[in-house]
Amino acid sequence: MKIRESRLETDRFYHIFKRGINSKPVFLNNENYRYFLQKTKIYLVPYFDIYSYCLMSNHFHFILRTKPESDGNPAFKENGLHSEESFFSKIIGKLISSYTQSFNKVYQRSGPLFESPFKRILIDSEDYLRNLIIYIHQNPENFQNYKFSSYLAVLSDVETNIKRKEIIELFDNRENFIGSHIKI
Repeated sequence: MKIRESRLETDRFYHIFKRGINSKPVFLNNENYRYFLQKTKIYLVPYFDIYSYCLMSNHFHFILRTKPESDGNPAFKENGLHSEESFFSKIIGKLISSYTQSFNKVYQRSGPLFESPFKRILIDSEDYLRNLIIYIHQNPENFQNYKFSSYLAVLSDVETNIKRKEIIELFDNRENFIGSHIKI
């Protein structure tokens, strides 16, 4: 099935990832990373639960759970172009487009910044979900101190949009979460 034809269904987990065209950097400095995370809060948080993320210089990863109708998801109040059929993909597209437009304006460039379309993989088991969380967090070499990943947010007590409690429960407890991330 072609990526553009596979729709994101409600109340399902997905690994969403995208890289820069020709693997070129899409985040040039800390301000770019922070700005992308601000846009994530605006575009994704109302419609998705965020279980994991990592922003690298030339790509990003998310583990998202599409919010179900019972969570008051506004996607279900729309018809036509904004119907459930394509709503979740359009929201991710808006995040990427908004960031690209700002990036292009700041760096006086034009055209796409990311390869198209964004990649999505359905996560169909808890084991796979746990393994992907670890994989995403371990993307940076020094992941335990990396600022633009959800790893530190899960371990912190600071307010976050990450589903911290649910993630810790997936690993049974905080100690197992940390231990599962240590490479042997």
